[in-house]
Amino acid sequence: MAMDHALACASSLVPCQEVVEGSLLNSLLSIKQGLNMFIIEDKGGAIAIMCASLFFLGTWPAVLTLLERRGRLPQHTYLDYSITNLLAAVLIALTFGQLGDAKHNMPNFFTQLSQDNWPSVMFAMAGGVVLSVGNLSTQYAWAYVGLSVTEVISSSMVVVIGTTLNYFLDNRINRAEILFTGVACFLVAVILGSAVHASNAADNEKKLSESTNTYKLGTDGGTERGKQVIDKDAPKDMENGASAECDTKAEAGTAEYLIELEERRSIKVFGSSTFIGLGIVFFSGVCFSLFSPAINLATNDQWHTLKDGVPHLVVYTAFFYFSISCFVVGIGLNILFLYRPMAGVPKSSFKAYLNDWEGRQWALLAGFLCGFGNGFQFMGGQAAGYAAADAVQALPLVSTFWGILLFGEYRKSSKKTYTLLVFMLLMFIAAVATLMASAGHRSTK
Repeated sequence: MAMDHALACASSLVPCQEVVEGSLLNSLLSIKQGLNMFIIEDKGGAIAIMCASLFFLGTWPAVLTLLERRGRLPQHTYLDYSITNLLAAVLIALTFGQLGDAKHNMPNFFTQLSQDNWPSVMFAMAGGVVLSVGNLSTQYAWAYVGLSVTEVISSSMVVVIGTTLNYFLDNRINRAEILFTGVACFLVAVILGSAVHASNAADNEKKLSESTNTYKLGTDGGTERGKQVIDKDAPKDMENGASAECDTKAEAGTAEYLIELEERRSIKVFGSSTFIGLGIVFFSGVCFSLFSPAINLATNDQWHTLKDGVPHLVVYTAFFYFSISCFVVGIGLNILFLYRPMAGVPKSSFKAYLNDWEGRQWALLAGFLCGFGNGFQFMGGQAAGYAAADAVQALPLVSTFWGILLFGEYRKSSKKTYTLLVFMLLMFIAAVATLMASAGHRSTK
């Protein structure tokens, strides 16, 4: 039979290539028809994907912090990050959101692009705007305040503001007595985190005051440059942000290490007020508090802005529009910052950005981590409630782990700092477990 078909193909006017391509296309269509759009509909799946989101969202800030500490310009880093952050949303939309048959009131991705759902689209894009501004702000806050305390404060604001908003937007599908117990655990962890930061800052101040280096303590507890440490006319490496002589040789946790770090990093904050950094952190916290409720409104239309008969945005479509606006804002602002930088960062140009390949792979990785982390958070939130999905705001647990492992944070600190650090991490574990335990179930029927 196969031989007859081959002979017929060879002798007919229909080329074999068309026969093969037609058979392959029919096979792919039959496979696609056997699939359904991937939607998480059970609590266990939602919790699993939220755990993955927690890891991703706690890791990408550490990657960007690593680049900043190596002296890479934050504008260059954020431009690279923005590209893969958008690419992650496109991949999620074209796979989870497009493969398989549509479900009831859940059209596929391409179908939704042509529907009259602009009110929901605007909510999704508004969420992308505030997230992009928040992420951009934290990139500078990490230098002013530090990775751990920045993540702790911003995450606490998300829990207090964003989780409360999501609880009421979700029609209270989460168990309030468990949910708000988790919120309380977060607040305790925040207090402990602030205490950790204060204790560690005091430890660093003591190290610097006892150092024989020509650095001295500033009036705000920071360090000021002594005349003999740096030659202003020394050539600067555009990638490392400092003279080649400033390579780290000191042991992590020592005063010399802290001094070398400040000389090598790209964002210079000597002599600046502590309130500037805290102001940036609180501003970013407000932004982060609003993007999840915006996606909630985009996918569930609690305010009834869609016309009758128009399906709600599927989470994949909402995330796509969300990431588009996030990309546009991030690219636009950072191109501006190339020529008009902030926080003492050197000027650059688009040509210099294109030629800056050092560390680019890490910035691209950070974009993927953030993109998939946000996408997984929204997928889990659509199934179990966005208030429970805010459990990923325990990301300082992950960031602190990377801070200790990669950057030597809290190295050679006091016993008081270590004790507070352990209690903070334990409270964060309790907080994320409690918020996940409050997960409800949103019907997709």
